[in-house]
Amino acid sequence: MTPAARLPQPPSSHRSSPRDPAWLGRVFWTGAALVLLWPLLVATEFRPWTLFEPRSRAVTLEFLRSFVPPAVSAEFLAMVARESWRTVAIATAGMTLAFVLAAPLALVSTRVLSVSALRGRMAALPWGLRQATRLLLIVLRSVPELVWALVFVRVVGLGPTAGVLAIALTYGGMLGKVYAEILESGEVHATQTLLRNGSGRLQAFAYGLLPQNAGELISYTVYRWECAIRSSVVLGFVGAGGLGQQLDNSMKMFAGGEVATMLLVFFGLVALADRTSSWLRKVLA
Repeated sequence: MTPAARLPQPPSSHRSSPRDPAWLGRVFWTGAALVLLWPLLVATEFRPWTLFEPRSRAVTLEFLRSFVPPAVSAEFLAMVARESWRTVAIATAGMTLAFVLAAPLALVSTRVLSVSALRGRMAALPWGLRQATRLLLIVLRSVPELVWALVFVRVVGLGPTAGVLAIALTYGGMLGKVYAEILESGEVHATQTLLRNGSGRLQAFAYGLLPQNAGELISYTVYRWECAIRSSVVLGFVGAGGLGQQLDNSMKMFAGGEVATMLLVFFGLVALADRTSSWLRKVLA
């Protein structure tokens, strides 16, 4: 008899049991998720089956038929190209202002760069300044860029300026919050050593925090620029200029061919922004 034959064999029922030992837990958590989700669906009046009703199908098909053929006149395409460039310009200018706003606010709200925090507890004045800065960042990112755009359209009038300012404020709050979290989540030993040896806060940031977090900071900034391009199109629907404003005008005029052309251009614009952001991450990271 071989050694393997003398080893005790598990019961056949355990070897061939088809039941997943974790099925009960999966069923429980799936049921719990559905129970919690149901009141939310009721509150939002979520009824997707209305999309397949005869009247809804007729309206949808009529809307889609108006897209054919797309508008391709030379004058219209020139206008679309001009507004597409303006859309990219709105997003880029808004992100530039957002970075200018976010960078100092992130440095002020980063606890690692506080000299008084080296002794264990931050002094009252730096702590209060840090909390006020974090509150400002919360206010900026809590208001959607669409709401900011509505405000600035009333203040400065229709046009790209409202879109640039709206993106600058909302994205400034987002960038500042994430920048601070990235800086505080990294290795802080080098930064604290520099501060203890008399370095200034900017020096400690430049030689301690920035080198190890530069890649992540750049990656998030470029990603937000890509998001800003999409946002700038949406802002056009409230009069903030760019491709979105022309798209809104064509939809109001029931010019389906023009809408189809601008949607195709927008798809290409987003795809180009995605490729550009990927390239920038590789080059700058």
